[in-house]
Amino acid sequence: MTLFVSYVSDETIEKDAQALLAEFAHTRGVLIEAPIPIDDIIEKHLKIGLEFDDMHRRFGVPRSGLTLDPDILGAIYFGDRRVVIDESLDPDANPSKEGRYRYTAAHEVGHWRLHRGLFDKDPAQTSFLDADAPPSVICRSSQAKARIELQADLYASCVLMPRKVVMAAWDDVFPDRKPRVLKPATPFDHSFVEFNRETYVSPARVETETDDQALERLATPFAKKFLVSPIAMRIRLERLGLLHRAVPLQRLLADGS
Repeated sequence: MTLFVSYVSDETIEKDAQALLAEFAHTRGVLIEAPIPIDDIIEKHLKIGLEFDDMHRRFGVPRSGLTLDPDILGAIYFGDRRVVIDESLDPDANPSKEGRYRYTAAHEVGHWRLHRGLFDKDPAQTSFLDADAPPSVICRSSQAKARIELQADLYASCVLMPRKVVMAAWDDVFPDRKPRVLKPATPFDHSFVEFNRETYVSPARVETETDDQALERLATPFAKKFLVSPIAMRIRLERLGLLHRAVPLQRLLADGS
């Protein structure tokens, strides 16, 4: 079944994520700071059950690839108020997966806040008393570019890495508050602070960082603070205009006017 999902602006998604965090902070009497307590938001504030299972066995889909990484990361059952995440992401059993787990959990919160209304009147959403009741949404990495998944991904990013908290963390690390940009091949004047790609030398080869690797290296200290992956942190910093691969064209035009 192909589900039609309406367009929702990035600004609207971010505002709802901010509203959710404000609701949680007010209800629990806490400050919103890194790392965001996503488990408490799900279980204590939204009153959604959170559990782990072998998602591929549950849905009869074999794991593939040399590493057997899950394609099915999680699922949400709106009628049952229940989220199930693949057991390979359990941070207690696999601490190295904590960032991926937190992002997957926040992704399901995105579905809850943005897409629950699409299923409210779905007769297929049977009672939790029915052990064979289908999930409302199955989240697969192979379908990451579907609109419904992109929206939930952005929501997860905004919840786990709130704009104001990220900006404050950036100011703590970089008191000049300036964005960072990869050093261009040809020098020119601009208002950003440049940083270099690193080169690693070994007996076998000399290797220079790719753009992504260089940006993720700079993002890593923030990723540790927010308990997310360097990739997720890099994407968020780029979205917020704090990290750049090149000086934005609009800035060049403004500086040259």
